[in-house]
Order: sequence, then structure tokens, then C-alpha cells
Amino acid sequence: MTTRGTGFQIGRRGLLAGAAGLSALSLLPGQLRAEDAPKRGGLLRMGIGGGSTTDDFDLRKLNDWVPVNQAYMVMNGLVEIDADNIARPELFESWEAGAGALEWVFKVRQGVTFHNGKTLTADDVVYSLNLHRGDSSSAARSVAAAFADVQKLSEHEVKITLASGNADLPYVLSDYHFLVVPTGFDDWANPIGTGPFIPDSIEPGVRARFTRNPNYWKPGCANVDAVEVIVINDIAARTNALMSGQVQAINSLDFKTVDLLARNKNLQIVRSKGGQHYTFLMDCTQAPFTDVNVRQAVKYAVNREQLLQTALLGYGTLGNDHPIPVTDRFFNTELAQRAYDPEKAKFFLKQAGMDGLKLTLQSSDAAFPGAVDAAAIYRTAAAPAGIEVSIQREPADGYWDNVWMKAPFCMSYWGGRPTADQMLTIAYSSASAQNDTHWANADFDRLLGEARALLDDQKRREIYWELQRMIHDEGGAMIPMFGDYLDGVSKKVKGVTPHPMFNLMGARLAEKVWLDS
Repeated sequence: MTTRGTGFQIGRRGLLAGAAGLSALSLLPGQLRAEDAPKRGGLLRMGIGGGSTTDDFDLRKLNDWVPVNQAYMVMNGLVEIDADNIARPELFESWEAGAGALEWVFKVRQGVTFHNGKTLTADDVVYSLNLHRGDSSSAARSVAAAFADVQKLSEHEVKITLASGNADLPYVLSDYHFLVVPTGFDDWANPIGTGPFIPDSIEPGVRARFTRNPNYWKPGCANVDAVEVIVINDIAARTNALMSGQVQAINSLDFKTVDLLARNKNLQIVRSKGGQHYTFLMDCTQAPFTDVNVRQAVKYAVNREQLLQTALLGYGTLGNDHPIPVTDRFFNTELAQRAYDPEKAKFFLKQAGMDGLKLTLQSSDAAFPGAVDAAAIYRTAAAPAGIEVSIQREPADGYWDNVWMKAPFCMSYWGGRPTADQMLTIAYSSASAQNDTHWANADFDRLLGEARALLDDQKRREIYWELQRMIHDEGGAMIPMFGDYLDGVSKKVKGVTPHPMFNLMGARLAEKVWLDS
């Protein structure tokens, strides 16, 4: 089989473009018109939630919205996911796969320079990929573990040999951890990349300023003179900053204020459907969650419809305790939707030898806008099941370092991934550094590897359906809902479109937009 970067679709345009489920509805006034053309100049001010004083540009650690957005301002990826959820060439200009999709040869784009003047070569790509391999502490280590070998063939060719075939490799390489830095680079407080902007000043967790890269290689991009990022973790403060004109774009709107903001004639609301989902995480290695019956009880004690309508105001879809969205071609359509059932929750508690259960749920709006409210809704719903929930509200700053993956029971979110394999691998493989429920199942790992190597979509579908069932029945994640990505942007910002991957145009808004003069 041979697949090239400019045409790697294999029938996926119809499957994935439709699956992306993008929607602006009436909420996106001022959409890009054919006669609009990018303009140069101006300062773009962005208020972004999801930042911490512990943030830096270490590609192995990127774990929240501010560092991811800022990383894309400074650096480029190897492959970009477009608005139709299709893998497109970026620093990899094209690619070819050998028989069985085991060996891939990638052409490195020529004529690209780093901010320090160094020319991009295959050495930089090999170094950047190897940051995530072997004994690396990278969050993408489990994904990169599939790379049996990463080899420079020439100054502008890289060969990736896989441990087992993967027809989705270009999608895998779109992961935001796989950005590119110069070979040998390790000064993560002072990043150097090939991206659209050059860092001017950075105060982690507070603010940063970036100026246009005058030698940027992408036509029609890097249109503004400078970008200023203000870290505003509090959603009310972020919304007020947008309404007052202090900033021109914000991420992760409060679902309760979307309808009000949509009536503001100076603003546009960008609504994108994708794989973003919200999780109540049970650490399967800590009591009482070592017992699968307790995990089942917790899952039956949530009123999903109430959460969707109250916490998200209907801007999303019901979740079924696995991470694959209905928009994914491998979504299990035959897995029954778990309903709110306090009596069944009591049954599972009895199976665990319990008459009741007391839990402390650690929550913060850093997890997602409205997370604390969602925790309160769950507390009320769980009471009739004999589950007494105490909510421990945590500060936003440091939440991902101090609570996530450490607390026995806490809240989180996932931004989704372009393929089922990526989502399942990074969040549920026992080898993943971001397996945030610490759930380990050898059969799951084995089947996941088998599905990845198959080129027969029907056989892959059968396995992915089984993997979703396993997580649904046994896993430690209670996933009550998928939420639409909701951003607020000034109408003076042009070129804004919905995107299936993350808020703010897949974290690339600064690169794509321009300002109305």
C-alpha cells in the first residue's frame, strides 16, 4: 500500500469530514467569505484559561490550553489536522507507506528556518521525535513507543519503522507533543521553533507576548504583528475581559453565558463539535475504586441528562463512560446508553459488600468550565444511591500538577483525538503516562495493538467496539457528557472557523486569523 501526504484519505473525506460534526449554526456571524482576504498588522490579544505558573514549553509536558496554544505560536508540527479532520502536511511535506503500513518515509519540508536562523533538516525531526521515546517522561511516550526506529535517510528524508503496522500514522504524528525544535535543544523556558511567532516576553501563568516571524514559511498566515496572551483561568473574569474589549478572543466559554454573549453585536460565538469530554476519574489503584463494583455504582449514580442540560445548557451530547464520540467512525452504536439508576448503584455497592459509600470528590473549574457545579449536581444525584459525596474545591493554579492523576476521585477533561486509536492509547493503555485512572487490562492492551495494525476497517471496528465496552464496564472513568468547544471572539477578528480539534481553531487561532482594519 502506498499513501501520499497530499492525498492520505483512503475514503476518509466522506467518513471524517462528515464525522467532524462542525457547527457554527446561527452562533457564528461574520463567517469567512470568499471575497475576504487576510490583512497584515495589529495586536491580537487573547485571554486563555488553562495556564499555570509551572508552565513551560517542554514538548514532553504540554498538558493544558495555555501551553498548547503558545507552543503552536512558536513551533510547527509534522502533520496538521484541518477543519475537516483530515491529516495535512506541515513540516512533513509528504509521505509514503510500505506494505502493511510498517515502514513510512517522510519528506521534510525544505526552505524552512528556525527563529535562530538554522535551516530545518531531518536531524531536527529525528531529535524532536526521540524526545518522546525510550526512557522519556513524555506524556506521548506510549504513542511514541510504537516507533521501533526513527532514522534519517537524507537531509530531507526520515524513515519511521513501526513495531506493528498503523494506517493512521500521519494522524498520530499530528499530536501536539510532536512539535519540532532544533537538534539538541533543551532550553524550555526560551523556546526556538519554526512557527509563526517569536517569543518576546514570557511570564508563566500570567502573560506572554509574541511577535511575527518575518520569515514564516506558510502563505496567508502569521498576519498580526504581535500576539499577547493573558492567562485568565477564572471564566467570569475571562468573559468580562472579552466583553470589555481587554482581549479579542477567549476559550472555553461558560455554557451558562453563551446565549447572552451571542446577542452581543460585537462578538461571534464559535461552536465546534468533536471529541471533548468531561470525566470523573476514579483511581483504580486506590480503595475503594480497586473494586469494579464500586466503579459501576459510581457510574449508575449520575444523572447524565441533567448534567448535560444544567452544566452544559445542552451544548453537547450524552457520554457513555468511554471516550469515543458519536462523530467517530468507530463509535459503538450497539452499546446501550447507561441510564441514571440509583437502585442499580445500590446493587453494585452490595456486590462490593457495602451498604453505603462516602467519597471526597476533588474539583476545580480548571478541569472544565462549570466543573464545580457539575460536582454539586452529581452529589445530589448520588445521594439516593447511598453515595455521600463531599466536594473539595481546589485552586485552578497547580491543579494538573497537584490533583490530576494523584487524587483518588477528581474531575478532568480530554480534548479528544482525531482517531479512536490515539484516544484509547493515550488515556487507557497501561503503558501511557497519561492513563489518568491507572486502569490496567492486559487484554485491552493486546486488542488495542491488534486493531492498530489492521488495514481492514470492518475488523478494526469489531475490536474498537469491544474496547469501548471494556472501558464502559470495567474502566475507572465516569464520562457523563461530551461538550462542544465554545469560544468567544471579537467580530474584528477575521478568518475564524470551527474546528474538530480543541478550542481556538485547534489551538492555532493566532496563526490563522487577521484583524479588521
